[in-house]
Amino acid sequence: MSLDEKDHVVDQSGGGADPNFNHSHSSSSEPELETLGAINETRLLRKLDIRLLPAVSVLYLLSFLDRSNVANARIEGLTTDLGMTGNQYLTGLTLYFIGYVLFEIPCNIVLKRTTPKFWLPTLTLVWGLVSTLMGITQNLAGFFAVRFFLGVAESGLFPGVVYYLSMWYKRDERQYRISLFFSCASLAGAFGGILAYGIAHMRNVGGYHGWRWIFILEGLLTMIVAFVAYWFISNYPENVSWLSKNERTHMQARLKADSDATNHEKFTWGGVLVAAKDPKCWLYGLAFHTMSLPLYTLSLFLPSIIKDMGWTAAESQLLTIPPYASATLFTIFWAIMSERYKKRAVFIAITTSIAIIGYIILITNEHPSKKPGVSYVGTFLAALGIYPSVALVLSWPAINVSGQTKRATANAMQISIGNLGAVLGTQLYRPTTAPRYLLGHSFALGYLCCNLIVVGALWFLLNRENKAKKAHLEAHPETRGFHDSDEDLALGDRHPRWQFNI
Repeated sequence: MSLDEKDHVVDQSGGGADPNFNHSHSSSSEPELETLGAINETRLLRKLDIRLLPAVSVLYLLSFLDRSNVANARIEGLTTDLGMTGNQYLTGLTLYFIGYVLFEIPCNIVLKRTTPKFWLPTLTLVWGLVSTLMGITQNLAGFFAVRFFLGVAESGLFPGVVYYLSMWYKRDERQYRISLFFSCASLAGAFGGILAYGIAHMRNVGGYHGWRWIFILEGLLTMIVAFVAYWFISNYPENVSWLSKNERTHMQARLKADSDATNHEKFTWGGVLVAAKDPKCWLYGLAFHTMSLPLYTLSLFLPSIIKDMGWTAAESQLLTIPPYASATLFTIFWAIMSERYKKRAVFIAITTSIAIIGYIILITNEHPSKKPGVSYVGTFLAALGIYPSVALVLSWPAINVSGQTKRATANAMQISIGNLGAVLGTQLYRPTTAPRYLLGHSFALGYLCCNLIVVGALWFLLNRENKAKKAHLEAHPETRGFHDSDEDLALGDRHPRWQFNI
């Protein structure tokens, strides 16, 4: 056993506890830990990561691939074949996010009432089928309908997985896993560029143009993976067969000492109302709202932006790969650094600032077709800044919100509020503004600046509440622990001993 592994073996002192959680009056979990045999925390976490993360990451990669491949199909003749104008194409993109926003919270409620093993693969199967139908769409009405229902089908995946991971990992372990999971968004962009370049060469195979095959083949791939997912998606720690009895008992103890993941909390509308009344939940939503417009406009329009710099359709497909690939690697690196220093707000502010520089470059280059290299650098910096910031923003509620129904609602609220920004963004990159796209780039820049303001407000509010809780504990040292009674559990993140991660 390595020195690092020895340091992570849980002994009778309960060394696996979250350093952000005050245990001075939460001794109820200590007897449980003392009855367990030695469990190697490093090996246990590695086991969880191997069994959980690849499964949900593949689903999210396919989700982002199936929602953004329309950008690749556009430059391969989608709009021409369906006889749609540029503005009608933008309307189709908007309809996706309307469906997404409307069904976000209902989907998470369904997840809470069913199981991840059933709900996540079922969602994947449905949107795979819808995506495949895009490939045989014959008119504008069909395009609109498919985009709307694709949004409906995909709406439950991301908030559902964030909630799902919060039931497996301690608070200080979630952010890195969620960031790793989200990095598949930028990976999907790189992967989509490669696939679109290859599939586009299937022009006239079976009488179909290349853009149709992009949807058909990628949709069929999603459906195949969905069928397999019914076997490789797990439920929750207390009822999986691949954990030993000792490991399951230990999982229950470590999670109970850290958060609410082991509570047998039934869904209540009261829990939904608690989230709706918490201003922090709305600020988490605004933090994503100010990032979703630049995130989705980049993913939906990058092939067109690059093509309008003067490159061919095939070259544009390939040139989307480097920015996305770099953003994937940097998102993982940034998540590791954020986790190491236990900071969120300052890391979000740094990468958002990088994206701001990227859009300033795009806006100030008055002739992208004459200086394509300059604008291409701008897209690089935009991607490098946007994806790491979004990953950290999306992990914040999973770390800070307690009360299972409240957290599931907060996650869904964040995505719903956030994607309203995407609804607006889909209308900004109009063909008449090419190749400079001043309107779209300016909105993205403005939203990124607003993100700095919202993150600063959250920074201030969370820090103020932590200080107030600390002052309360100093005045009332007899305050009970987080799990000492049903009354304490019901307080959730309002409990004096619950410290927010800033």
